[in-house]
Amino acid sequence: MAEYELAIRARRVVTPEGVRPAVVAVRDGRIAAVAAFGDSPDAAAVEELPGRQVLLPGLVDTHVHVNEPGRTEWEGFASATRAAAAGGVTTLIDMPLNSVPPTTTTGALRRKRAAAAGGWVDVGFWGGAVPGNLGALAGLHRAGVFGFKAFLVDSGVPEFGCLDPAGLDAALAAAAELDALLIAHAEDPGVIAAAPPPSGRSYAGFLASRPPAAEDTAIARLLAAAGRHGARVHVLHLASASALPVIAAARADGVRVSAETCPHYLTFCAEEVPDGATEFKCCPPIRGAAHRDGLWEGLAGGVIGAVVSDHSPCPPGLKQRESGDFAAAWGGISSLQLGLPAVWTQARQRGYSLADVARWMAAGPAALAGVPGKGVIAAGYDADLVAFDDTASFTVDPARLYHRHPVTPYAGRTLTGVVRRTWLRGRPAGAARAGQLLARGPAVWDPDWSGTDQNNDGSQD
Repeated sequence: MAEYELAIRARRVVTPEGVRPAVVAVRDGRIAAVAAFGDSPDAAAVEELPGRQVLLPGLVDTHVHVNEPGRTEWEGFASATRAAAAGGVTTLIDMPLNSVPPTTTTGALRRKRAAAAGGWVDVGFWGGAVPGNLGALAGLHRAGVFGFKAFLVDSGVPEFGCLDPAGLDAALAAAAELDALLIAHAEDPGVIAAAPPPSGRSYAGFLASRPPAAEDTAIARLLAAAGRHGARVHVLHLASASALPVIAAARADGVRVSAETCPHYLTFCAEEVPDGATEFKCCPPIRGAAHRDGLWEGLAGGVIGAVVSDHSPCPPGLKQRESGDFAAAWGGISSLQLGLPAVWTQARQRGYSLADVARWMAAGPAALAGVPGKGVIAAGYDADLVAFDDTASFTVDPARLYHRHPVTPYAGRTLTGVVRRTWLRGRPAGAARAGQLLARGPAVWDPDWSGTDQNNDGSQD
């Protein structure tokens, strides 16, 4: 019997020590060794990437709205995980909204896990921190959620309320006691209320309705509260580069804070968004070119540690494409399958390397969320791998994307970089629906555990 199940030889392999020729040997779904390119490991199957294709670690996308159960017509686990695999994403962490029920109780988590079973890639879950569920957080934490998401502004769906300052304080105190991560959609409702409301087809009008100060103020408040409680916090989908000094200063003062941004904030800028093009609507909004440039600087300087999709699809009718009304349109970008080429297209033009991209889109998200065994090509890690042709280009055709609805602002855009193959624990990710359900280590999910059908806050489902 061969020592290894698979050996993949490539002239460029992105490892923690840099990009080098290597052979990656796989045993029992994990990377058993990263050997020299000239070695000939005893493997049942040996594959060599053609030409100059590069072997990347599978991407870890910690910000995906799958919406199942309850709004599966928006997006479901079958379509989302298939799109992920096609885009080189081997692990995704599902947000607690916009499913119905939201993942704010252990009962809802059971339903979510049942819906997610049998996907194309591995799936984990965030819990939600909303008004009234403080008593449920400890149970969700024990059940293995990767942390708790909170909104500091209206979420857009009635079943997932936002936390006021007192609610945020209470949630942070609970998170600190559990040493759990609280992740926040940080926009200030007072700043937004004072801004002119969006109306009609004007993108400039929509942008003015959610100014950078809305993010900056909310982030400053979040970090001050986190510092008081000693809690770990993570700033979601950062669009305002003017918040970067605030985050850096808080970190220097000992606040345990991390931050992410998204491919659309690194790719697009407000000056290029046409009026009526509601497929570009998201919250916080795509800002001007100066903010885009600043976010790239934040990545380079380490203030931002992750790039994740914030994939948030909806049925085409909710995008109000015919009217182009930004006030009425659902806010969310569909890009799960396109994140790697979108980021690489911009990164290579700005002088960054594939090692940088792998750090931002694989190792960084895995580390920030605490996803064990993911995001790195090294012995002991899951054999989640991507063959990436970094010089090939393609024009985005929404009809060729696997997410449920063919709506995306990347439509017609030429991107550089093509995912040729994806392996999940050493097996082709597109060949079988072999995705596993993940829990935050060392938590272990017991599928038969019912918690006496209680939600740890005394309530029933």
